[in-house]
Amino acid sequence: MNILFCGDHRAEDGVLIVALSLLHHVKEPLNIYVLTMKTATETREYEPFSQKAADLLTQQLQSYNPQNTLYLIDCTELFNESQPSANMNSRFTPYSMLRLYVDLIPDMPDRLLYLDNDVICREPFDDFYYQDLTGVQVVGVLDHYGKWFFHHQMRMADYINSGILLLNLPEIKATNLFVKARRMIATRHMFMPDQAAINRLSHAKKIAPRRFNDQRRLHHDTVFQHFTTSFRFFPWFHILTVKPWQISNVHKDLRLHEYDGLLEEYRQLKSEL
Repeated sequence: MNILFCGDHRAEDGVLIVALSLLHHVKEPLNIYVLTMKTATETREYEPFSQKAADLLTQQLQSYNPQNTLYLIDCTELFNESQPSANMNSRFTPYSMLRLYVDLIPDMPDRLLYLDNDVICREPFDDFYYQDLTGVQVVGVLDHYGKWFFHHQMRMADYINSGILLLNLPEIKATNLFVKARRMIATRHMFMPDQAAINRLSHAKKIAPRRFNDQRRLHHDTVFQHFTTSFRFFPWFHILTVKPWQISNVHKDLRLHEYDGLLEEYRQLKSEL
């Protein structure tokens, strides 16, 4: 299986947790690709995903299966050649848009599962990963909130969350989907720019069931839980953001202990960084 991540050094904790969760549920070899870069905006400087973290993760991957691999890919030059100028200073980091450059990287596999770094794999997902992609550019799950407000096709609900995407790279290249998306994020300021561009431009996207990107809470059939920002109404209305590496908040605010074994494994490895 081919897994894609994008991020700077602050993504290291999340990527480590996601990768550990994948190891618990994937028996075949894992090929993990981490796209990173060094960049800066008007207000911030970003450091790339570190080689030390990549080496630690590689060591852990191969302790499960010697055939597991990790590729740390520096996209600095690629990104600088075609920056998303209109969205460089949005509330989302430039790394959120880096997945839209994957079609420019040589020797990437045809089928890639992109995962945000705030995701945990809870169950095997072979049926999702190996589904038929004939004529399909991307597969995703409806965005929990966005599906009510955004609409781009004839179907009733079509606005997908970009945090978990199954990518069919040959179809993406053939239709120039990411070429068009890069052009859009360079010229048009948008809220959640990468997600907006994919939803506006993909004419052949497939909607997967909620369990493959559970964004609101854990269900009995959850395969991937995505720790997104949510609105809570009790005991008062508030916005709640808790990430997997914020272990005390996972327990206190989400009252979630489903992943305690995984998070303890992460905590032990984290000490080596």
